[in-house]
Amino acid sequence: MTSNRRTRILMIYTGGTIGMIENPVSHALEPFHFDNLLKNVPKISMLDFDVDTFQFEHPIDSSSMNPSHWTEIVKIIEKNYNSYDGFVVLHGTDTMAYTASALSFMLENLSKPVIITGSQLPIGEVRTDGEENLITALQVAAAKDSCGKQMVQEVAILFESYLWRGNRSTKHSANNFNAFTSNNYPCLAKIGLGISFNDYALLRIPKQKHEELIVHYGMDNDVIYLDLFPGIKEEHVRHFLTTPGLKGVVMKTFGAGNGPTDEWFLKLIKEAVDNGIVIVNITQCSNGSVHPFRYVTGYELMQAGVVPGHDLTPEAAITKMMYLFGLGLSTQEVREKMEESISGEMTCC
Repeated sequence: MTSNRRTRILMIYTGGTIGMIENPVSHALEPFHFDNLLKNVPKISMLDFDVDTFQFEHPIDSSSMNPSHWTEIVKIIEKNYNSYDGFVVLHGTDTMAYTASALSFMLENLSKPVIITGSQLPIGEVRTDGEENLITALQVAAAKDSCGKQMVQEVAILFESYLWRGNRSTKHSANNFNAFTSNNYPCLAKIGLGISFNDYALLRIPKQKHEELIVHYGMDNDVIYLDLFPGIKEEHVRHFLTTPGLKGVVMKTFGAGNGPTDEWFLKLIKEAVDNGIVIVNITQCSNGSVHPFRYVTGYELMQAGVVPGHDLTPEAAITKMMYLFGLGLSTQEVREKMEESISGEMTCC
């Protein structure tokens, strides 16, 4: 690839509200063909770089997104990686943060932008946010630094006024155009009259680790969430932790990583850990981190073998666990890796 050629971006349409149209009978939103989406955004032809498109054979609502679809996206990126400077993935908002997190782990040594975007309103509607999100995502994917390298070299979510690291993001609003946020990591860029990048926040692969892209397809979904609440019953937790085939649990605890001090609860947790189940502790709070040494309740969970998840988002925690088990790692190796930052998804101390 030569430096004097035009920048090339591949846009991948998976489905989602941005490309939907209202069914005239049921009035429900349904995916429609990508060609219609492009007709609604003629400004794409005004960009000073080339944009090619790829559409899922069967566009889906993101609520139906699963690891097989993540694999499909990754295969498209891998096949076209050397032919394009960046990628824009059009995706529904409901599971966008899960997909962004999963791709950040599946695409090892990524050195090009994978920008995921969508909209709260279909692109054909008068007040749609889809056109601005789409155009800005393309511009972010095409942006280069003073050395001619891509500004963004990671998986990110572009929505309305901000660019967020994908595996630090979560959907926080079903109503507002600024639907996504990152509570424990700063934005990668602010979108106003221009695009202002936060250089210090952008992920960069250490020079000694610069290698070719490595793609991982295995995602083991024998994992689940356990959301604690006051009054949670012993028989329910026992049933939950003895689910056949269960390998990992992301446990959402109170505050800084605290749980019940009932003898039965700690006993069940320790039994599950002793039986080879990896349990990772993340906070239910939207902001902050797990601090197992702050309170005795959190410390007792760690003593029982629960792994501190630091400031992982629920989306990053569950997809990271899928990824690690998908690599075929041992229980102990998964435990160790869950406490390490693989692609900027957590602050470890």
